[in-house]
Amino acid sequence: MSEIITNSDKQTFALGKKIAKSLKGNAIIGLIGDLGAGKTVFSQGLANGLGIKKIVNSPTFVLMKVYPIKSRSARILPKAKLFNGVNPVKHKTIKNLVHIDAYRIKNEQDIINIGAEEYFNQPDTITLIEWADKIKKILPSKTKFIKIEILDNNKRRIKY
Repeated sequence: MSEIITNSDKQTFALGKKIAKSLKGNAIIGLIGDLGAGKTVFSQGLANGLGIKKIVNSPTFVLMKVYPIKSRSARILPKAKLFNGVNPVKHKTIKNLVHIDAYRIKNEQDIINIGAEEYFNQPDTITLIEWADKIKKILPSKTKFIKIEILDNNKRRIKY
């Protein structure tokens, strides 16, 4: 397990983006942390790292949102269009990011009822769950948990 201290939302976002680059389809990420810890900021960074351009907000009231990921083949871009010197290539095998927020659920059955489990074993899907500790009983054993701890107003300890 790795640990990093972030000193701003921008750094938490960047960590989410960095982790996204290492994900493969069928990954399940469970975020754990107190209210205001930065789970949604991390989620936004992860979504951005997967190439999602839409604004990603926590699906607190709808419980689950599915974001399609447009794939495109790798291509070399002119140097002027490189991002930090890196040629941006979107995932070819990941088609969806499923973003779940378990904050308002009464029990695991609420998540089962919306069909979230159907996404847990999809080879072309990444599932990201905020408040994952509330539904641990139904999550597959392969779930990778990321714990975000508030150290002060801006500083976070993130264990992944």
